[in-house]
Amino acid sequence: MGMRWRVAIVDDHERSRAALRGAIWAAGGEVVGEAVRCADAVPLIRSAAPDVAVFAVGLPDGDGVEAAAHAIATTDRPVVLFTSHTDAALVERARAAGVMAYLLKPLRPAELAPALDLAIARFAENRQLRQTLEGRKIIERAKGALMTRLGLSEEEAFHRLRRAAMDSRRPMVEIARAVLTSDPVTRTPTTQPDNDVPTPRGNAAANHRTER
Repeated sequence: MGMRWRVAIVDDHERSRAALRGAIWAAGGEVVGEAVRCADAVPLIRSAAPDVAVFAVGLPDGDGVEAAAHAIATTDRPVVLFTSHTDAALVERARAAGVMAYLLKPLRPAELAPALDLAIARFAENRQLRQTLEGRKIIERAKGALMTRLGLSEEEAFHRLRRAAMDSRRPMVEIARAVLTSDPVTRTPTTQPDNDVPTPRGNAAANHRTER
């Protein structure tokens, strides 16, 4: 059976790191790397690819919250903040940074697993939401492009995108990207006007052909 989580630790206090290591191991996880400075956090996360990282607030070369924000933005990994206090100002800064959960010092081992599980679950939900919103924006832009290019109504443009997605067995957002980026297109040999919607090359149905 695999490890429950792969965890990176960014904390300059050996006693705190030792407490985290012990609690992570006892809960079925694995520590895949440790750092003691802000400057080492992103390289550590990139190389170790943990499921979640635990950051202390006070680090010798800078602010752990700012380091966490940078790590979240550049590595796309969830972060749990490990802190001795959670005043309103810190909570707001952490929220703005994208921190998903907190652990209080001194560590109470029973609190570790819920915090890590919560951070990973929240981060996955947020990522899915971002992807969904980005996909909707791409589809809306593609509809607008078809409306302008072909003089269609919004409903007609959406119908063509949907038909092209069904015919090519691809997600609608991929069809929308093809419309926006003018990728090489594969069209179905039919008289239906939906042929004006491009689909990504190489994954269309077997009876599709490329028009030149």
